[in-house]
Amino acid sequence: MSKVYPSDLSHNQFEFLNDLLPPAKPGGRPRSVDLWAVLNAIFYVIAEGIQWRALPSDFPVWQTVYTYFRNWRDDGTWMRIHDQLREWSRIQAERHPSPSEGIIDSQSVKTAAMVQQAVGFDAAKQIKGRKRFISVDTLGLVLRVLVTAANVGEREGGKQVLKRVTSMGKAVSRLTTIWVDGGFDGAPFMMWVMDICRWVVQVVLRPEQTKGFTVLKKRWVVEMTHPHCPHKPQYCQGKTLTF
Repeated sequence: MSKVYPSDLSHNQFEFLNDLLPPAKPGGRPRSVDLWAVLNAIFYVIAEGIQWRALPSDFPVWQTVYTYFRNWRDDGTWMRIHDQLREWSRIQAERHPSPSEGIIDSQSVKTAAMVQQAVGFDAAKQIKGRKRFISVDTLGLVLRVLVTAANVGEREGGKQVLKRVTSMGKAVSRLTTIWVDGGFDGAPFMMWVMDICRWVVQVVLRPEQTKGFTVLKKRWVVEMTHPHCPHKPQYCQGKTLTF
């Protein structure tokens, strides 16, 4: 009997996702692997941060699991699942499936010692590594994410991540306003967003002489959505900001 791990999907969760998975390709041998076990294996790797080759033996063989993960990444399955879950989460929260407001932010993070791709130095934050540009709705549910070298500027990265948001089509048909912090301020960026995306940029600045973390109107949600945010326990207890 297989072990039960904290990252495993329940039966109801698997049934919820199963209809979003692509069917087996016609021809050839029938699919013999259990997709429930494949998903559990993928989530185990993500939750534990292990190498694919280190998968416990009670999961399907790692080569099979990785092949499904890679194929679903390349054919857009993961993105479709993500977008559908976000819409269902908004409906469950009694919101319209398409948000009317969004928030973007960036976070520079150090990279592992052996990582060489897309690495740069963020002079403002004195960090050598990568930068995550994240866009979320007002519930903190992720719209799109962009990973760049840490030396990519806020406005340039903001343009790139907003281009990804515009490609979502109907899913963001009601979007009118983007909330940002002072790093994205400036007429050229605001005009670009208005001309290309047809949205209005609203800048929320930190109060003068404020030190440390401060809850800012609208923008606090994106701060809580960032991975490894140190302020989550204090401000997010009892709130579901991501799925």
